[in-house]
Parts: sequence; structure tokens; C-alpha cells
Amino acid sequence: MDALLEFARGPLFRFSLAVMLLGLFRVIALDIVAAFLAWRKAGDKDIPWPWIIKRTINWIIPVNRVMVNRPFYSVFSILFHVGLLAVPLLLFAHVELWKGVLGFGWLTLPKAWADWLTISTIVFGVALIIGRVSHKASRFISRKQDYLWPIVLLIPFTTGFICANLTVDPATYKVAMLMHVLSADIIFILLPFTKIAHCVLFVFSQLISSLAWKFPPTPDNDVATTLHKKGAPV
Repeated sequence: MDALLEFARGPLFRFSLAVMLLGLFRVIALDIVAAFLAWRKAGDKDIPWPWIIKRTINWIIPVNRVMVNRPFYSVFSILFHVGLLAVPLLLFAHVELWKGVLGFGWLTLPKAWADWLTISTIVFGVALIIGRVSHKASRFISRKQDYLWPIVLLIPFTTGFICANLTVDPATYKVAMLMHVLSADIIFILLPFTKIAHCVLFVFSQLISSLAWKFPPTPDNDVATTLHKKGAPV
């Protein structure tokens, strides 16, 4: 058990971190290249930067948008995402782990804040699952991974809280810590290849959406060719 835990904390963690960083870099690079190609083919090459920046800020801090539809669900989703980012990045033990791999660290959260953030992330994550299951429209558009991912993301939070705050016997502690580290490593590896990659791509979402609507000068011919309908009577 001890050897497996050290492997998960050491080589496996460094491998999963490398996969995550390289994978996210690849996804971001592909999106930037696709956006540039869309802009180059577009008939209208004017990019409304002030509008895009404003929309991006509103998307990151959706104060007005959350009150339009399902406000409680929207607020829970925002707070859940805040915890998902803040706890792994700012918890003291995590920063020490990052420091061991990256060679530098940063400011950390006080333990009381980290504990409350962890608890709130678990509560809001469960609330999101219940909200998705209980809402007919959400069930209709949801896929299996939309239910599975929140559960997977909550495993390291739950096991980490147990290890940091509850008095358990050494064997239980080692099992919980192993689940904590392994689940985090798996999340790192899967992150660039699943919808959770939106944690970094959301910054580019409004720019890409804006460029996507700048169609090339002859989209009708391209669509007709793709559908094998070119020259067919309308």
C-alpha cells in the first residue's frame, strides 16, 4: 500500500500532470488555429474586440445571466466550479506537491477556508446532480458523462476531506488517501480529452463564436457540395 501510494504521488502524478498540460496546450492551439483559419476565410474580417472582451467577462462572471433561467442551479454551478479550481490550486498540501514538481509555489488558502470550500464544493456538486436529474429539459440533453463527471470530480474532494479532518485508523487513512491521489491523477489524464477541458477553453469561447459566424464568401456552394446537392433544383 505504501509503495503504491508513493508511486501515485510521485511518478504517476508527474505523468498525469504532463499529459494534462500538454493535452490542454494541444486543445488551445487547435482552437486558436481553427479560429485563425475561420477569420482568414471570412468575407468580413472585422473583429469586434470590445464586444468580445465584454462578452467574455460577462461569461466568466455571469452576474446578470444567472438570474434569467434556473438562478439557484446557476449559482450552485458557479460556486461548484470555483471550488473545483481553488482547492486543488490553493490548498497548502497541494501547493507543496505542485512545488515539488514545478520547482516553485504560491500563496495558499488558510485551512479553515480550504475546508469550507471543500465542503461547499461537495454540497454544490450533489445539488447539481440532483438538479440535473430532477429537471426534464436537463435530462433530455444530458449524456451519461454529464452525470458521471460530477461524481468523479467529487471523489478527491470527499476523500481529501476525510484524510485531512476525520480521525480514522491508519489502514482506512491509506485507502482514502490512495483513492484521493489516484482519482486526481485520473482526472488530470482525462481532462484534455473530455468536456471538462472547458475549464480553460471558456476564455476563448466568445472569440470563437464570433469568428464562427463570419462565413466565407461562398458558403452556399460548400454546403451544397458537402451534401452532394450541387446543381440540384431547389
